[in-house]
Amino acid sequence: MSAPLDVSIGAPGIAVPAVAAPSRLRRRLRRYGPAWVGGGIVIAWVLVALLAPWISPYHPDAVDVSIRLRPPSLAHWMGTDTLGRDVFSRLLYGARLSLAAGFTVVILGAAIGTTIGIVAAWTRGFGDEALMRLTDLVLCFPPIILALAIAAALGIGPLNTILAMLVVWWPKFARLARALALVQRSQEYVEAATVLGLRPRRILARHILPNTLGPLAVLVTLDLGNAILTFAGLSFLGLGVIPPMPEWGSMVAEGRELVEQWWVAAFPGLAILTVVVGFNFCGDGLRDWLDPRSRSR
Repeated sequence: MSAPLDVSIGAPGIAVPAVAAPSRLRRRLRRYGPAWVGGGIVIAWVLVALLAPWISPYHPDAVDVSIRLRPPSLAHWMGTDTLGRDVFSRLLYGARLSLAAGFTVVILGAAIGTTIGIVAAWTRGFGDEALMRLTDLVLCFPPIILALAIAAALGIGPLNTILAMLVVWWPKFARLARALALVQRSQEYVEAATVLGLRPRRILARHILPNTLGPLAVLVTLDLGNAILTFAGLSFLGLGVIPPMPEWGSMVAEGRELVEQWWVAAFPGLAILTVVVGFNFCGDGLRDWLDPRSRSR
């Protein structure tokens, strides 16, 4: 005798097979699975950067021309470069500089841009016009070209490259923060706080700023990968670091003409790819989590 069919009544006299709703865990995995993967990648690279001195098998600047351009092996997991330096060790130490540069540029750029944007939205009038025209002036130039010109003028070095990137990094945060602050300023709770006699500084810090942090946090997360990629690009062009300092972009530049010795450029390129993808996955997941309409689906 066959098992009874699980049915539900869809209309009078009509039996409809019951459709099991997808489990909540399955929906969360489908929606936030890439974000968890991206978070794991980012955390892994942060740990690698912090523990590089202890897990690196060789010193990153140790030169041994007798083993130059050796392919990956048990002694050198990612091979050696043109000077016989261990690519794996240099990759680990390069994570420290690349991640530090990306976090520094984005966090400082977000702080400067958010402050300018919120102040512009609150002051209105001439102050708003002056700050926004300055923002538009910076946005007129392609970011990578302007950063390249500033870095070339300041000279080679990671600090100068970070300063050059900061000049072109804050306008996007200023624009977003101003738009969000204008929306919040028109809300009734801000009008009530103004009527109660609260100082503008308190209204900005305690009421407007917290309500603008969600979209800004998403932009920060997505921009971290972009900042690391830009820093690597400037280093690839010779404006990021001073040799022999290990950095992913300069390592790719060293192996760009070594077609047969593919490992010299391939592994640093894969490191850049994984970090950028990880931050992008985290940013997409954070955006979905902060969107009530997405969470309700």
